[in-house]
Amino acid sequence: MSPSAVSNSACLISLSRIGRLSLLPQLFGEVLIPPAVAHETNLHADWLRVQSPRNESLLRLLRAVVDAGEAEAIALASETKHLLIIDDRKGRLWAQRVGVPVIGTIGVIVRAKRAGYLESVRTALEELQSVGFYLTPHLMNEALRLVGEATFE
Repeated sequence: MSPSAVSNSACLISLSRIGRLSLLPQLFGEVLIPPAVAHETNLHADWLRVQSPRNESLLRLLRAVVDAGEAEAIALASETKHLLIIDDRKGRLWAQRVGVPVIGTIGVIVRAKRAGYLESVRTALEELQSVGFYLTPHLMNEALRLVGEATFE
């Protein structure tokens, strides 16, 4: 299976902390990460492939506005035409400005539930919160609503 996603660090780190990193290869097959993300995460898996972006002018622009890992991930996703997994709001906005489709960690969790790889989005979100992942009540409720786990009081 060819890669269909590029990942920034946050999702990799967050899913690793809750023992759910395997959701990524289940959903996307091989996942590309740029060298800066490989360095930030220090994760090694047979489904993670390090690839350097080549568009130096785009990299220079992005490095001026987001951190190195985000800049490389956005540039790599732009070059490969893959979905970008990124949580940082500023990074997401810049990715969208250069035409890169984005999904965040919560989107990955929702997609995993819909694909049958996850039993409970609520449990996964609570696990993420327990390891310091910031999640607004609105975003949590929206994720639960999307998968039919919302409770109405």
